[in-house]
Amino acid sequence: MHPTLAADLDQLPELLQSVRDFAARELSGLGERPVATAAKAPDAGPLPVAGVGAQGALERFAERWEPGFSGSAGPRYLGFVTGGATPAALTGDWLTGAYDQNGSSGGGSTADALERETLDWLRELFGLGEAHRGAFVSGATMSNTVGLAVAREWLGERRGVSVSREGVAALGPVHVLSGSPHSSVTKALSFLGVGRDRLRPVPLLGGAREAVDVGRLAEALEALDGEPAVVVANAGTVNTVDFDDLRAIAALKERYDFWLHVDAAFGAFAALSPAHAPLVDGLDAADSICVDLHKWLNVPYDAAVQFTRRQDLQVRVFHNESPYLGVPTGTPAFLHLTPENSRRLRALATWFSLTAYGREGHAEIVERCVALARRLGEGISAVPGLRLSAPVHLNVVCFTLADDPTPERLEALAGAVAGSGEAFLTPTVLHGTPALRAAFSNWRTTEADTDRVRDALARAVRGLSTAGGV
Repeated sequence: MHPTLAADLDQLPELLQSVRDFAARELSGLGERPVATAAKAPDAGPLPVAGVGAQGALERFAERWEPGFSGSAGPRYLGFVTGGATPAALTGDWLTGAYDQNGSSGGGSTADALERETLDWLRELFGLGEAHRGAFVSGATMSNTVGLAVAREWLGERRGVSVSREGVAALGPVHVLSGSPHSSVTKALSFLGVGRDRLRPVPLLGGAREAVDVGRLAEALEALDGEPAVVVANAGTVNTVDFDDLRAIAALKERYDFWLHVDAAFGAFAALSPAHAPLVDGLDAADSICVDLHKWLNVPYDAAVQFTRRQDLQVRVFHNESPYLGVPTGTPAFLHLTPENSRRLRALATWFSLTAYGREGHAEIVERCVALARRLGEGISAVPGLRLSAPVHLNVVCFTLADDPTPERLEALAGAVAGSGEAFLTPTVLHGTPALRAAFSNWRTTEADTDRVRDALARAVRGLSTAGGV
């Protein structure tokens, strides 16, 4: 064994303690760490030849790279829809690395059984029935991709071909309908060989709504004259967290032949709140479902889950044909259900967090985030120079400048807030108007944090107005 590696093995308990102390110091100051940083990255260094050992690597990281890391795990990082890592989830994630289980199959370990237990818990958490089977994947993009891959195979089944065997060219024209699809949906269609341009937008409800007009969706399905289709519904759009009427869409199956895929990346968590659970009424009727766990469940990157009613088709798409892996029978190993053969045990962090805090603890996070989003929405409405772009439906506040909102002015506003280190927000466009989004999903966020974000926005608006930027 290389002497440096051998020395690290001999000192492993001390090394782990050193890392533990380092991480504890970082996390204890997370609330005051600059949420975003403009620090210049260090110049790239040469590949180490001999190496400096684990403790030396930790010291070099602390010196060269740590200062440029953002506070994205903290309470005022409101960009995208980014959770943090609950203490229990972080515990599970550290142990995931320590045990280093390959979660692809049984392989002499109970790791796959733990994943199945966790999937059962998640299925119950979101109100899904026994017909839905799931698997962990890396994120919402991969979850949507897996769901749409199964939908593609279903289309082939309807037309008497096997896409997994004959290729997408044997499928013929593909019809994909959606109102406000996330960008990962078109990315998935490109990846799957269906093509981005096969997505046909369906008109939305009026006003600031992002929900599909179910009547217009019915007309689009009628126009297909019996051709099978894929409908991508939304349970929580990224701009305003609007929800399609899932129950009404599912009812259209009585008249039309389509696969219903629901992108519920973070909107599925509305099921945890009695006040908001009606928003996901009908989710159980979906043929495939995307849920992202490193958002509102607050487990570390990367973790998402994918559910489908047709696991037989999923196996047909993803099964690994190899003598040493065998033929998938009975309960298929996970390597037959996702694009990955090798995969870390992503389920462990989720298992820890659900075991530690249960339904009630995670429901509290959801309801608190919703209350904080509304608090910020009310605060923004009172800031001169800002206005809400849409009502606050759930956990995202979409807002813009009151006068002449151009992309340049919104970028300057977001840059000023990020430059203050107080918060981080991401830009968007809602119905043609540039805007900013503040997404609440971090378990650490408090009312005091929310007020600091409001105040940072107010200062930024005043500062840019004085400078002639707004």
